[in-house]
Amino acid sequence: METGDDGMMATREALLEAALLHVPFDGWSEATFRAAIVDAGVATGLARALFPRGAVDLALAYHARGDAAMLARLEATDLSALRFRERVAAAVRFRLEAATDKEAVRRGTTLFALPMHAADGARAIWGTADAIWTALGDTSTDLNWYTKRATLSGVYGATVLFWLGDDSPGHQATWDFLDRRIEDVMQFEKVKSAVLENPLAKAVLAGPKKLMEKIRMPVQPDDMPGRFRS
Repeated sequence: METGDDGMMATREALLEAALLHVPFDGWSEATFRAAIVDAGVATGLARALFPRGAVDLALAYHARGDAAMLARLEATDLSALRFRERVAAAVRFRLEAATDKEAVRRGTTLFALPMHAADGARAIWGTADAIWTALGDTSTDLNWYTKRATLSGVYGATVLFWLGDDSPGHQATWDFLDRRIEDVMQFEKVKSAVLENPLAKAVLAGPKKLMEKIRMPVQPDDMPGRFRS
């Protein structure tokens, strides 16, 4: 027998699937949200309760679905033979390949470029970067925790934009672009490590690092942007 939580999850999924049929025409908009409610046969009050901000929350749910698909693929894939930079690149590639509807991503990029939704978009990308580092076994703390996620957020965001305009066979141009960006990140990590080993740099950064340790709040699964909640 289906539980209440399962029923809510099924309703969320139904609304999201219905919305994806309208996103290419109306974007992640109120018109799309209203059409999804009708198509999915969901009561308006329930739909508003599940997605209080309408299409914005639907777009975040779509992003979270992609993160979940990426994590499932990472868990099912043996990456032990790959160098670490190759594992990071594979994770980003898995995330992009989880986005089966490129137009939905394009429309989402437009939505989260708007000033009123920019923070949501940034948080979503940060959540993706955090999910990747965590899945790959990152145990860093303090400053490293932030810089790894910040740099990977930049790589992911730039790669998404390149991918949206890439029509090369199998998106090979995108994967080449991604490899170059990952190489940049690894070079940055080497430079950063050297700096942090410098006694003077350690002294200068001691205060900021201590402050970051106090305010660091790891992203939990239920806090991820667009994550379905019961």
